[in-house]
Amino acid sequence: MARLADYFVVVGYDLDKRGGSEGQGHILQRFPEKDWEDNPFPQGIELFCQPNGWQLVPERERPSFFVSVLTDINSERHYCACFTFWEGLDNPQLPKAEASEVDEDEVPGLVQPAQVFAPKSLVLVSRLDHTEVFRNCLGLIYAVHVDSLSVPLETVIGNLLTCIIPVAGGSQRTITLGAGDRQVIQTPINDSLPVSGSSVAHLFRQLGIVNVLYLFCAALTEHKILFLSSSYQRLTDACRALLAIMFPLKYSFTYVPILPGKLLEVLSTPTPFIIGVNSFFRSETQELVGSMTLDVIIADLDGGTVTIPECVHISLLPDPLLQQTQTALSMVLDPELEMADHAFPPSSTQPSTLKIQDKEIRAVFLWLFGQLFHGYRWCLHIIRIHPEPVIRFHKAAFLGQRALTEDDFLMKVLDGMAFAGFISERGPPYRPTDLFDDLIANQVERIRQEECSPHKVMNHIKELAEQLFKNENPYPAVAMHKVQRPAESPGHNDPKNLAMFPLLDDVTVQLFIDHAAAKLQTAPPVVKAELKGMVPSGPPLGDIVDRHGHVLANSARRLEVVRNCITYIFDNKMLEAKKLMPAVLRALKGRAARVCLTQELNQHVLQNRAVLDDQQFDYIVRMMNCTLQDCSHMDEHGIAAILLPLVTAFCRKLGAGITQFAYSCVQEHMVWTNMQFWEAMFYSDVQNHIRALYLEADGGEQSIASRGQQESGPAAGGQELLGALELASEQSRLWPTLSKEQQSERVQKEESTVFSQAIHYANRMSYLLLPLDTSKNRLLNRSGIGDVESVSNSYVTNSIAGSMAESYDTESGFEDAESSDVANSVVRFINRFVDKVCNESGVTNEHLKALHTMIPDIVQMHIETLDAVHRESKRLPPIQKPKLLRPILLAGEELVMDGMRVHLISDGREEATGALGGPPLLPAEGAIFLTTYRLIFKGTPNDPLVGEQVVTRSFPIASLTKEKRISVSLSMDQFIQEGLQLRSCTFQLLKIAFDEEVASDLAEVFRKHMHKLRYPQHVQGTFAFTVGQSGKTLVEHKTKDKNQSIKTLSKNLVKSAKRTIGRQYVTRKKYSPPTWENRSSLQSELDEDELSVSEELDQGSLTLSSTIRSSDRQTMSNVVERACCRDYQRLGLGTLSNSLTRSKNEPFRISTVNRMYTVCRSYPGLLIVPQSIPDSTIQRISRCYRQNRFPVVCWRNSRTKAVLLRSAGLHAKGVVGFFKSPNATSAGPSQADSTSLEQEKYMQAIISSMPSYCEPSGRNTLGGFTSTHMSTSDSSDKLRQPKIGALMKQVMGGKEDVPGTFSRGGKWGSIRGSGRLSAYNPEVGNRLSSKESPQPNGGPSEALFLRQQRAYLYIIGDKTQLKGGKQDSFQQWEVVPIEVCDVRQVKNSFKKLIKACVPSSATSEPSMTFHRCLEESEWMCLLHRVLQVSVLVVELLDTGSSVMVSLEDGWDVTTQVVSLVQLLSDPYYRTFDGFRLLVEKEWLSFGHRFSHRGAQTLASQSSGFTPVFLQFLDCVHQIHLQFPMEFEFSQYYLKFLAYHYVSNRFRTFLLDSDYERIELGVLYEEKGERKNPQVCKSVWDYIDRLNKKTPIFFNYMFSPEDEEVLRPYSFISNLKVWDFYTEETLSEGPSYDWELVQRGRQERLAEEVPDKPDTTTPKSQRCIVWPCYDSRSRVVPDAITKLLQDLQSLEAELGLPPEKWKDTWDKIKANQRAEAKLENRPSFNNSLLMSSNLSHQRRSQGVYLPESGVGSSINLAMDRETSTTSTPVAGRPSTSTLYSQFQSTESENRSFEGILFKKGALLKPWKPRWFVLDKTKHQLRYYETRQDKECKGVIELAEVESVIPGTPTMGAPKNIEEKAFFDLKTTKRVYNFCAQDSPNAQLWMDSIQSCLSDA
Repeated sequence: MARLADYFVVVGYDLDKRGGSEGQGHILQRFPEKDWEDNPFPQGIELFCQPNGWQLVPERERPSFFVSVLTDINSERHYCACFTFWEGLDNPQLPKAEASEVDEDEVPGLVQPAQVFAPKSLVLVSRLDHTEVFRNCLGLIYAVHVDSLSVPLETVIGNLLTCIIPVAGGSQRTITLGAGDRQVIQTPINDSLPVSGSSVAHLFRQLGIVNVLYLFCAALTEHKILFLSSSYQRLTDACRALLAIMFPLKYSFTYVPILPGKLLEVLSTPTPFIIGVNSFFRSETQELVGSMTLDVIIADLDGGTVTIPECVHISLLPDPLLQQTQTALSMVLDPELEMADHAFPPSSTQPSTLKIQDKEIRAVFLWLFGQLFHGYRWCLHIIRIHPEPVIRFHKAAFLGQRALTEDDFLMKVLDGMAFAGFISERGPPYRPTDLFDDLIANQVERIRQEECSPHKVMNHIKELAEQLFKNENPYPAVAMHKVQRPAESPGHNDPKNLAMFPLLDDVTVQLFIDHAAAKLQTAPPVVKAELKGMVPSGPPLGDIVDRHGHVLANSARRLEVVRNCITYIFDNKMLEAKKLMPAVLRALKGRAARVCLTQELNQHVLQNRAVLDDQQFDYIVRMMNCTLQDCSHMDEHGIAAILLPLVTAFCRKLGAGITQFAYSCVQEHMVWTNMQFWEAMFYSDVQNHIRALYLEADGGEQSIASRGQQESGPAAGGQELLGALELASEQSRLWPTLSKEQQSERVQKEESTVFSQAIHYANRMSYLLLPLDTSKNRLLNRSGIGDVESVSNSYVTNSIAGSMAESYDTESGFEDAESSDVANSVVRFINRFVDKVCNESGVTNEHLKALHTMIPDIVQMHIETLDAVHRESKRLPPIQKPKLLRPILLAGEELVMDGMRVHLISDGREEATGALGGPPLLPAEGAIFLTTYRLIFKGTPNDPLVGEQVVTRSFPIASLTKEKRISVSLSMDQFIQEGLQLRSCTFQLLKIAFDEEVASDLAEVFRKHMHKLRYPQHVQGTFAFTVGQSGKTLVEHKTKDKNQSIKTLSKNLVKSAKRTIGRQYVTRKKYSPPTWENRSSLQSELDEDELSVSEELDQGSLTLSSTIRSSDRQTMSNVVERACCRDYQRLGLGTLSNSLTRSKNEPFRISTVNRMYTVCRSYPGLLIVPQSIPDSTIQRISRCYRQNRFPVVCWRNSRTKAVLLRSAGLHAKGVVGFFKSPNATSAGPSQADSTSLEQEKYMQAIISSMPSYCEPSGRNTLGGFTSTHMSTSDSSDKLRQPKIGALMKQVMGGKEDVPGTFSRGGKWGSIRGSGRLSAYNPEVGNRLSSKESPQPNGGPSEALFLRQQRAYLYIIGDKTQLKGGKQDSFQQWEVVPIEVCDVRQVKNSFKKLIKACVPSSATSEPSMTFHRCLEESEWMCLLHRVLQVSVLVVELLDTGSSVMVSLEDGWDVTTQVVSLVQLLSDPYYRTFDGFRLLVEKEWLSFGHRFSHRGAQTLASQSSGFTPVFLQFLDCVHQIHLQFPMEFEFSQYYLKFLAYHYVSNRFRTFLLDSDYERIELGVLYEEKGERKNPQVCKSVWDYIDRLNKKTPIFFNYMFSPEDEEVLRPYSFISNLKVWDFYTEETLSEGPSYDWELVQRGRQERLAEEVPDKPDTTTPKSQRCIVWPCYDSRSRVVPDAITKLLQDLQSLEAELGLPPEKWKDTWDKIKANQRAEAKLENRPSFNNSLLMSSNLSHQRRSQGVYLPESGVGSSINLAMDRETSTTSTPVAGRPSTSTLYSQFQSTESENRSFEGILFKKGALLKPWKPRWFVLDKTKHQLRYYETRQDKECKGVIELAEVESVIPGTPTMGAPKNIEEKAFFDLKTTKRVYNFCAQDSPNAQLWMDSIQSCLSDA
């Protein structure tokens, strides 16, 4: 029972204290005067009566009513019902104004009213919330006063204050205040459920569903919420509604539904709150909220908005729940929504009345909490039952079993104060229950089944709503209220009708109160038995799996694997266990498997011990670590909890009396440093023990489960026969019936149980927190042991939290290693734990002190035992680490750093990981070695199934392009390792993680050495130079001596130069070694020669012999021997004979103008220039070109005598001078003019060297272009020429445009035409493709087009270079502008290509697939461009025009194009010697900057790696693919060069020009004597040597045609990715260091031989070839290589001297040639073909199989096309002899073919013919020769009657046996045939016979 009203107060306006604008209120009277003992009078009521401030108003306002809520110091809420009305009084301002005439405050002209109205409030203060009753009571008092009723007010107030009503219980009480009134008060049935009236429904109407849900979540997650409204009552209702929907949680922070304006500062409090403020103060609140913090959520009830600041993140409900809640709410609030789209909507679906709707909404939230909290009781730990139950909630287990550990919302709610209150209130197992308890206990199942069907949910919600409604309104038929309301108030402004509210007689009221109090004392006490009962727990959480069913994902098979593995370990079947281990470690990612593991291990523990041997121990520890690794620090699945007793059980004996337990090996996990984990574990164990205590006390009728079972984690406590909570409930019920002694005995027993557990845990914690090696502070790097944040999780009083917090500053964990050692930190951590749990579980102070003294001893003792264990464990041999394998080194290669143990981790290439089938070779464990030449990893795969294989990955250190640090987590171990990712331009990637045994400083030393080796100070630091020197000198390379060596060299060079040229002509500048930066700069000023030769000396007049002194003849003869000269002589471009004997009619001569490298530093010493140009001119011309690289001849077409020239692009200023228009006004002939004239002279000299230029009717007229007027009989040109124009168009990117328009790719232009034509003229392309070109608007250039004629010289120039300028009108030369790829483009493209071919990590993104990345790299586009330009140049040269390639600096793209052109045009360059010569001439002599582009030294490091040469090799590879029979060398040869041009193993590809090579003395050393025969300095020598030993470089299909010009397809669709980029051989590393591979193979063979003594078992012939592991060419060699190998081994067995493979091969070919004499043309069969689907389209190719000494020429018909002449078919694309890209069906039609002699008709001789038997067409066709496309005759097989052996007749071929003849009889005649021999004849007969029988 409780008083309806505690106090009645009258508050009025304080006239005395008014000041300024704000008035004040004061309490006029209060009853009772004296405070109640149980309920003191609340302070500050006057503020809450007028929250907007006390003000006088000019007009009377209507009476108002609202309820404020005040909270006292004990968190009790007081409801202040406030009824305010206004009383008139004379204006207090007026008299004051008369007294002082001049009042500053007064505004002139403002008329003050004579009467004003002051507010007066009647206030009821109560602890009960009966708003309507209060409204009625106060209204009645006002009515009595206003209407002057006969009842004294004292009586009414006295009755009101003495009215006593029940708090709850659902009774109905009628009260009267003695003024003829009657009211019925209904009390709620259960006062734990909030009463909401219809406030919740109103709140949703005002704000809407989503907004209220935001507020709901914000309130639960402790945000600040501010309501705004202009109505006070609405503010109160809204706040009440928000609290009502939070049920069963109670709001425990600041709660002020109506905040007075005076107290607005409260808003700046840091704590969460729910506050209501009148909209009147909107601006003030916003200022306040804005200035203080921005974290207040503002809900405007009148506007219906909720404003959430940006900085506030509200965690919303977890996903499916949020959706379901919103759906349910909309079904309650807007039932029509569902039917809105129905064709026949029901007549009416009105929402329920507000009161019912209110309950339905609350039911939705109740249902929501049922979903959120179901099963919470299974996660309660009861740690004390007597004298009071102490209960803790195991948050981690709850979240883990709900699979909501990641959920932000639930985490915050469980950490919040509201939930703490919920646990302390609802935790006790013996108490009254309510609707929520019933929902959790009995309806969870129903909720789960119905959650997917909204209608069932609605029914459930309606049922709940009904119960809620019944709780508030137990008696629906309420008796009538009868309350006097004041009569309709008369005119408001009538001052006479209202008396002031009288002063009441307090004595009378007090009498009433005293009288009632006396009555109460005499009355018998009302005993209403509180219905306590055991709280049911509801269904256990079990695996109420999260919606995605994670738990079920662990298939039974995985658990089986885990069980089997553990069984194998304990049965000591280690090999089996080892094989299962990786699978087990993978399975342990799943929770079920982890639980399974702990259960299995549990079974192997006997009496808390399990002694294992070393290997078992090792495996068990690894499994435990893997299990713990995936547990979070919260241990939500209780895995760490179950493992805790196990880690102290499993152990191994180390020595005498020394045992190592598993805990010393599983300490590296966060969970052990988490205070909350230890608390939960402790409480769980305490609960089990207390339960056992009472089970024993009850007579032990229940057997105590085994200890292991008890400790099996948090949730297990409840699932035994009688749960701890039920037991506790039973004990609580019995407690009052026990005697005092029994009670105290139980309390003491419980307390000592807790105490003993605390000691046990102090021990356990020291086990897991003290590292094995206590000198090393292993835990220090953690985030501090046990952050004190865990304090907030357990619900302790502030005093304890305070006592813990004071030590927090000093003990934030293990941070300061200096001030404390491990022991102290562990002691502190355990002390904190003990303090906390003992305070919470009520351990006595004496016991607590005892614990504090024990803990340091426990820790110290444990440290001592650990020291012994640590000592012993160090002596153990490490088990699992494989021994490090040594790599094989080259002669002269030395280790710089010995092997460091690393793990090679798989990158984005899937083959090695087993993802594409095959064994998982990676990750592998081994060592990384750094040598002077390479970086080598050698090791074995981690996967035990392939553990005996060896994995090798290496690359030359010089090819390292990128190094990046990474951190890697290895699957086996828990440590995050330091790692490196090393990328090489040999398309290799090493991703390594250093083993924990490698110190981090060692890794750093490794990186430094690597950088030193990768970027030496000077090129002499590279391996090619240092090979064979001691590695020590390399590491401590001093810069001093190095420069001296250069200086001495340069001195010698200068001396010899002086001698050479004669002293008077040399001006000596101070020599400084050329810096690398200057070399790379493009300005020729910087390239000024250190030796400048004075210009007066006319070098042309000096003959060679007079220039060169005898001392230098040696050098000169060396120069002559250089590649260039040999080639020039081969091409007939000039010889170095004496000038007298030199024939003057030779068009070209070899000039020695550059022999001292003074004209052009990057050109060779000898150059081919036109005969007529003197050297002095050359010097002047050279200045117009970049880097002085003027045009020189590098190749001449032997047939058309057209020449190929190369040069750099012109300097920008040179271009205009070059083509100066004649009408440009210039004052006198300037320097530029004369230069440009000389340039023209130079061009003219080249043109006049061409024989076609001298011919009167040259082929270059238009007539020569069209196939109608052929002036020459060269039939192969007939159809070829119209293609050139098309080619040109492609190269220049133009379309067939109308003149004057520009296409995107730039147009075919020429720098020709008068000023009125555009600079780029589309005519050239049209002329070249012999199209009729339209006249450009009748321009003056008709003459040009009348004699359309091919230019003699085409200059391939860079588009950007050729702006403006005019060309000569005679069309002697023409410029083809093209866009070249920039070096930067090549560099970037290559980077992307490497990433595509060797990705660093696997990715499943569709945008990152191999083909997509390849396309984005644009590498293929670059190849396409280079090939396209090259083919164009080939075409031009082949049709008799000379071409000058003049691009960029003349050393990148120019070199590529020029080399490819020569390769395509001249078969010589497709042989070994030729290709070598080509590279030496065009790449090395002509100064491609290998060192600079390859970033070979420190100076060029910044410029980065640009693989121009690799691009060239790739182009050659593409051509090789299309013409496999035209190259003497194999694809492997190209890969070999691609690898070694960056490897720096040879000196060939070092340095940037011949000049630099001479300077370092490396140019001619190859010819000198070799000190060390092992070390090859030149790659060519190496290839020669190797080629003698093995046919690896040789192409068996080599079968060239004379003078064949190749024209490859260059479209991207025809290009293939070079397998050099993608293949790798993990078994032996790259195969390009041949000695290493051979030695490796020998070692492997040597190992394999002794292993197989027993020959009894038949050895399988099968051999498994793994794609990225084995070298396929070795394991599965091609047939010819295999035969050659067999031959060698047979020779070895027979003891014969081995024959060289080349000799063998040549013999076979010679035999074949002899046999092939039968054929008409002998040149077809000089080759063996290995594959049956490759062929020239130009010929069919036979494979000849020599059998038993008799040659047979059966042809396997690999032809794909019918045409076999070299004349192209007119419809063919661009060129005549390209390999067919698509397989035609022709080859199927040739079932059998070969040569037969056929007797002609009467009197005609026997002739050999090529016969083709065609099954499909059923004919026997014959041709003149094998190449012939025209069929000579056809024998229809349908007409054949028989095939019989024949006899030789007259004129038959000689020397052929009789059986080789056979006859074919047809219906028309008999054909006589003769084969080469009898087997062949038999074959023919059989084949024809089979055709006949098939038919």
